[in-house]
Amino acid sequence: MKKLPMKPHRENGLLITFCGLDGCGKTTMLRRLMADLEPDYPVYLTKQPTNFVRSSAIFRTYMDEANHDAYDYRSLSLLAASDRVQHVNKVVKPQLEAGKIVLSDRYFYSCLANLRARGYTHDKWIYEIAGAMIKPDIAFFLDVPVPIAVRRVRDRAEEKDRYIDLGLQYKLRKEYLAICKANGGILISSAQPEEQSYEIVKKQVRRLLYQHGYQRESVLHS
Repeated sequence: MKKLPMKPHRENGLLITFCGLDGCGKTTMLRRLMADLEPDYPVYLTKQPTNFVRSSAIFRTYMDEANHDAYDYRSLSLLAASDRVQHVNKVVKPQLEAGKIVLSDRYFYSCLANLRARGYTHDKWIYEIAGAMIKPDIAFFLDVPVPIAVRRVRDRAEEKDRYIDLGLQYKLRKEYLAICKANGGILISSAQPEEQSYEIVKKQVRRLLYQHGYQRESVLHS
């Protein structure tokens, strides 16, 4: 596993990303962090890939159906990668330039994890594209055993009957762990109580705010 050659940003804002399996707790951590930051800091919440990709036929096929014969996964990965480059340079970067704290639900790491989990472990193009991506100030990786993640997804009324490739989830978890280690991410077990997981997020973000000279009179610093 190679480190992704992302470019450091020099904008005034901060970029904080969350990655992991569906059901790992990203939404919960993002919601809590957003609530704590918003009273005192300018915050921008976003996600990758964008709805442009999420609503595409190829994406929906891989998400909702067991039969993927109509598409080559590499073509979806390329579509998602280009969407992320567009999103970073035309959405994330301007928000950072405006001094916002950008919170992203998934990031380029997810693109790499999915590509490798599906067997494309020798593709070099994804590392080249990573050079156009802004390196997060903090990259959180939420880890949870696959059965727990799947149960959480199934507990959502709108997703109780959703198709889930269980074998792929185990491969994805392995890839996320490796990507986190190779790229200096912060690994958090979200199998523990929610409050314990969030305390780790809060501590790391508090440290980042302090390092960048943000005011200390906030919920995060209490």
